[in-house]
Amino acid sequence: MQPLEPNAVFKGLDLSDRDFTDADLTEAVFEDCRFEDVRVSGAGFEGARFKACRLVRCRFAHAEFREARFEDCVFSEAQQGVAFAFSRLDEAVFARCDLSFARFDRAGLYGVSFEACNLRGSSFIKADFAKALGRSIVRTAGSFAGSNLELADLAELRLPGGDFSRCSFREADLANADLEGADLREADLFQASTFGLKLARADLRGAEVSGLDLKALGSIEGLRVTLDQQAALLTAMGVEVSAT
Repeated sequence: MQPLEPNAVFKGLDLSDRDFTDADLTEAVFEDCRFEDVRVSGAGFEGARFKACRLVRCRFAHAEFREARFEDCVFSEAQQGVAFAFSRLDEAVFARCDLSFARFDRAGLYGVSFEACNLRGSSFIKADFAKALGRSIVRTAGSFAGSNLELADLAELRLPGGDFSRCSFREADLANADLEGADLREADLFQASTFGLKLARADLRGAEVSGLDLKALGSIEGLRVTLDQQAALLTAMGVEVSAT
């Protein structure tokens, strides 16, 4: 049995029955591997690489995934998603992954990047996208560009300045989230719950905004839209818009 150790390379293996408790797998490489019903606690996967792996019905608690990279991985099966609880995923990258119904429970996500991922029905419960750079300097960073966030629970999520361009938020819960200064170009907000959503200085050019009630938002100062979006926004506010 191949030992679990840093810098190891695992290819085409079923690792579902391995004990990952407190394992050190820094910079390890996993290709076409299977992890099913795995419960991981205290393991270190800093800088690890996962390619075309299946990690279904798994729970990672207090695990370290800083700067890890996941490409074309599947984390969901039969509406059951992966759980990252109290884990660190700072600057991790998920590219083209199926993260449907994933739970990020009090996870550290500073600088995380979801690139064209399926995050349908996912939830971010007290997820932290912030990093203290000094006694009085706190920076937030994260990107979801091109991802599917339909039905996702993003209530009270705090990611000002984040990249949500080309994302679908259909029927997602964005209540009281802070997306001030965020890039929301070409995003789809149709039927999303947006009460209290902070969008000051956000860029909504090209986004689907029909039904977005500006009066119910938490902030709108400096919000960027195009001329052809004005009619939809005014109509949602109860203003009758006519061509003449």
